[in-house]
Amino acid sequence: MSTPPIFATFGCRLNAYETEAMRELGAEAGLEGAVVVNTCAVTAEAVRSAKQRIRKLRRENPDARVIITGCAAQTEPETFAGMPEVDLVLGNLEKMQPDTWQGLAGQDFIGETEKIRVDDIMAATETAGHLIDGFGTRARAYVQVQNGCDHRCTFCIIPFGRGNSRSVPAGVVVEQIRRLVDRGYNEVVLTGVDLTSWGDDLPARPRLGDLVQRILRLVPDLPRLRISSIDSIEADPALIDAIAGESRLMPHLHLSLQAGDNMILKRMKRRHAREDAIRFCEDMRKARPDIVFGADIIAGFPTETDAMFENSLKLVEECGLTWLHVFPYSARTGTPAARMPPVNGAVIKERAARLRAAGDARVQAHLAAEHGKTRDVLTENPHMGRTEGFTEVRFPTPQPVGKILRVRISGHDGTQLLAE
Repeated sequence: MSTPPIFATFGCRLNAYETEAMRELGAEAGLEGAVVVNTCAVTAEAVRSAKQRIRKLRRENPDARVIITGCAAQTEPETFAGMPEVDLVLGNLEKMQPDTWQGLAGQDFIGETEKIRVDDIMAATETAGHLIDGFGTRARAYVQVQNGCDHRCTFCIIPFGRGNSRSVPAGVVVEQIRRLVDRGYNEVVLTGVDLTSWGDDLPARPRLGDLVQRILRLVPDLPRLRISSIDSIEADPALIDAIAGESRLMPHLHLSLQAGDNMILKRMKRRHAREDAIRFCEDMRKARPDIVFGADIIAGFPTETDAMFENSLKLVEECGLTWLHVFPYSARTGTPAARMPPVNGAVIKERAARLRAAGDARVQAHLAAEHGKTRDVLTENPHMGRTEGFTEVRFPTPQPVGKILRVRISGHDGTQLLAE
């Protein structure tokens, strides 16, 4: 009796996308009796959680072959190879290659081949974005258009797990999205590690705005296009024009801000100042009044004083942020920030809590402001959908999944909007 492989995923949407690609590659190869864990390296906690899950999966599947891949496997393969629960460590390049899975299917490789198969990620020059036509629920599909990062923020290990920036050609992206629309998807989300660097490695060096406008022009039947996290300082004129004028491009941007103090931003080796972030949000809100912002902010970066932290806290209001992803600073071995004077752990925890409280207050204000408005809601399950601004809406009666419904907002329950 065959035992289908088990997949576990940590981290970002791109990792989830690649897990679906591996699932398809494994199925095509006939892979059986394996546990595949796709790890994340963004924080020390992510690595710790992955190790914990690996041990649990081994206990639950004592006869399975345990394969570890993803960014943490790429950046510290020896750590995972040293775990007795692990049979094989695959790099981020290897996990996307069909030959890898064809070789593993039906092969008892335990103790018979090298335990680490991790090549130099910096040698990668192509993405694997053509492997699958997105993934997601029946409502929304995610499409990888970019991988890797050319920047070297002092806190970030991800370029060493993902390599340098590589872009999926626009024609490939457009064809993927056409197929997804033909399959009934009403929303597509463009994903990548450093999305606003899309095109830098392609002929003529197009920009992300060019890709967005091309998708909207060449796939007229796509009702909703959404972009994931962007670096606001790299938003090109065509992208800004699309945000301002294209109703099918959703008015929701998640910004990679990281801090609100200029000295900390400089020490992070970011490419923007706090004034740039504030100006961008003001300009976008003037151009698209219903726009909703999310942001990543790190609490307790090394050398951060109380006054520096207050600047980050004030940024929440000054930029009008709603959805916050707050990261307590986590030192990653090998990064410049790990060698900087650290902030006390209890202080980091307290600052993260204050940022989250500020974010919660902004969410409550946003939910209250939606009362009485009419929104187009994409249904994710029979009981819940999301507005154009990515706010959850609860329905009073079950609804068909994957449809866009126009509803009037009657109130909220503190976490979700309520539809009449």
